[in-house]
Amino acid sequence: MAAILSKIILPIAVGAVALVLLLGLFNMMRGGSPNLSQRLMRLRVLLQFVAIIITMFALWVMGR
Repeated sequence: MAAILSKIILPIAVGAVALVLLLGLFNMMRGGSPNLSQRLMRLRVLLQFVAIIITMFALWVMGR
């Protein structure tokens, strides 16, 4: 269970955070919609929260 969390699910979560961050930066650099930038920022914060929860759960499972 810990191996699946730390080797598969966590990298997917971190990759999703990085992807949304890059999409937001690209939108900002090209002068895109501020509403889209705001939605991407909110999505990034949510994904970071999920990634932290997954990390803490994986550490808890590994410690048992």
